[in-house]
Amino acid sequence: MLVCYTPRYYADIGEGHVFPIRKFERVCERLLAEGTLAPRDLFEPQPAAVEDVLLVHTEDYVTRLRAGALTPRELRRLGLPWSKALVRRSFLAAAGTTGAARFALRDGVGSNLAGGTHHAFADHGEGFCVLNDVAIAIRALRRDGLISRAAVVDLDVHQGNGTATIFADDPSVFTFSMHGAKNYPLFKARSSLDVELRDGTGDGEYLRALAEHLPRVFAPAPDIVFYLGGADPFVGDKLGRLALSIAGLRARDEFVLRACRGRKVPVATVMSGGYAADINDTAEIHCNTIRAAREVFAPRAAVGRL
Repeated sequence: MLVCYTPRYYADIGEGHVFPIRKFERVCERLLAEGTLAPRDLFEPQPAAVEDVLLVHTEDYVTRLRAGALTPRELRRLGLPWSKALVRRSFLAAAGTTGAARFALRDGVGSNLAGGTHHAFADHGEGFCVLNDVAIAIRALRRDGLISRAAVVDLDVHQGNGTATIFADDPSVFTFSMHGAKNYPLFKARSSLDVELRDGTGDGEYLRALAEHLPRVFAPAPDIVFYLGGADPFVGDKLGRLALSIAGLRARDEFVLRACRGRKVPVATVMSGGYAADINDTAEIHCNTIRAAREVFAPRAAVGRL
């Protein structure tokens, strides 16, 4: 199993920021230390090509983003301070998700230790999401003739409004979002399938809803699934409002991954959100996604580099 990661997923956004940007390195370090991943399993992406990003985002937005010319209002909506490092990490994360998808098409599963920035729209970023990495990956794979249809299983606690909007008129992409009904964003977009959960939803209710609705994702026969395994449905998440345990989230991951493998649909996992009071809880939840992927899919040696 090959996993995309680079230390350059880090950018200085201020130590007091609610977004735990150190989680990417912590997840990688933990997985390596325990032996779930070996150095040979890691693939370091290079920044996404501008032409790939422009498959999703407007030229005006990308040009001003790269030049540091976003307006104060746009930066408030984004929720992150602009820097060259932020732009670089956003292009790197987009490339990481595309790389993970290419690995998945070859090996059955691939992962990016970043990504899932599902609040990014074609013409702006918001909610800590600069570029929509999953949308870029889908469009790039389709351009290259590698897929015809795709599905997005978005289990972040916040609705994937950017992804839903980008693919609203594209029947070849099925977007499934299961999220908190009363959580951000205030005004929800329309996914192919939205499942809204009440505040305080726990493991049992959550897993029953997932089991009921997930099969619809596979009805259009996708060539690949992108799985956003958000850590923020966790009971200890500062922005979550749901009540899942770490064990319940691990069961969620296993259920999605087994559903993909059982149907022989390649799956690319990305991290998405997570804001636990203790960053170690967020890291552990994200680590569990990779552990589950290694258990569900047969381990593979790194046999090449894309």
